[in-house]
Amino acid sequence: MNSDDDVLLTEQLAYYRAAAAEYDRPYTEREELRRLPAVVDDLPIGEDVLELACGTGQWTVRLAARARSVTAVDAAAEVLAVARARVPFPNVRFLQADLFTWRPSRRYDTVFFAFWLSHVPPTRLSEFWSTVAAMLAPGGRAIFVDDGPAAVADEDGVTDGPVPTVLRRLDDGRQYRVVKVFHDARTLTENLTALGWTARVRSLEGSIVGIAEPPADPV
Repeated sequence: MNSDDDVLLTEQLAYYRAAAAEYDRPYTEREELRRLPAVVDDLPIGEDVLELACGTGQWTVRLAARARSVTAVDAAAEVLAVARARVPFPNVRFLQADLFTWRPSRRYDTVFFAFWLSHVPPTRLSEFWSTVAAMLAPGGRAIFVDDGPAAVADEDGVTDGPVPTVLRRLDDGRQYRVVKVFHDARTLTENLTALGWTARVRSLEGSIVGIAEPPADPV
C-alpha cells in the first residue's frame, strides 16, 4: 500500500461524505451533465449490473430502467441515503463498502462506473482493472463514463505528479483534496489494451465513454 495514496483516499472519502447535500449541483448547473446520463440508454447494459461509486443515484436510476438487477455500491453513507430515496426500486440493492477492498460474492454481466475511474490513483489502476475483470461474468463488460482532459479547466488547485489531485470546496468553506486523473480516450484505450482488455473509448461533450471486455483469463 502507498501511504500517500491512503492519506489522499481518506481525504477524498471525507469530501464525498461532507458534500452529499451539494453533490447533485453540477447536474443542475451544467447543461452537458444534465444530458449525459441519457447515454446509458444507448449502452449495452447487461441483465445484472454492479455499479461502483454510485453516489446519489443519478446513474443508478437509468441503470435500473435497463437491468434486471442493480447492486449499487459506495463508500459514503451520506450519498447512499440520497440514492436510496431517489431510486426506491425493487430491483436495486444499495451497499456501503470501500471499493478498494470490497469484493462481491458473485459476478455480473456489467460493471458500471461513472466519474469514478478518475478518482483511482495511478498506482492502483492496474489492480483496479484486474478487480473489475474478476467481477465480470463470462461475456461481461465494463462500461464507464468520466471527465475528459478538457474538464481540467473547471477545476481548482490542480496538482500533477504521481497522484494528481484537485481541490474541492464546500459552501461552508471547507476544502479537500481529491484524486483526479484526466484520462483521454486514446491513451486510456492503449493502456487497457496493454492490460489485455478489448476497449472502445470515445469522447462525448468533454467526457469519455468506454466499453471494455476483459482478458480471456483475468488475473
